[in-house]
Amino acid sequence: MLKTVGKNSIDNKYAVMENTVEQKYNKWIVILSVAIPLVVAILFGVKLKDLGFNVKPLSFLPPIYATINGITAVVLVTAVWAIKNGKQNLHENLMKFAIVLSVLFLGMYVAYHMTADSTKFRGEGAIKLVYYFILITHILLSIIIIPFVLITYVRALAGSFERHKKIARIAYPLWLYVAVTGVIVYLMIAPYYQH
Repeated sequence: MLKTVGKNSIDNKYAVMENTVEQKYNKWIVILSVAIPLVVAILFGVKLKDLGFNVKPLSFLPPIYATINGITAVVLVTAVWAIKNGKQNLHENLMKFAIVLSVLFLGMYVAYHMTADSTKFRGEGAIKLVYYFILITHILLSIIIIPFVLITYVRALAGSFERHKKIARIAYPLWLYVAVTGVIVYLMIAPYYQH
């Protein structure tokens, strides 16, 4: 009986600690989940040349940020393999690396669009429908994934691994889809870039 009471007391203590860590980060999750898409949308419409800056288009960036998307996909798959094989430290480091890659992608993506005009996809027929379906789902899910990634990360940080696992089952395929479709969108539109 005493063992059960002691165990429950320890479990309750950990639950309180988990909730405290999560509560500490909850407002940041909300702020970032709203601010990131909003700032990207605003900056996407800003052209540095229209503001009087004599900046050449950063046309070398799209293949770099497409490659970053590809690397992110590989890192995500490897991170899942790592955790399934009991390599928790490797999993943790790979997930941190995936977040860094996503931030790098975002910075380059915004920088490119602030210096260059948007490229129109000029394919015809069914391929045009495929392209826009992939592009639209990629963009929508890249917005939706932000709170999922942040919540998943914070739950791991809090040591709430069961709850971390539950949300990771949703976050992982969404994030992987965004990373892979980022590469596909680039490959489909690359022939139409102006150099």
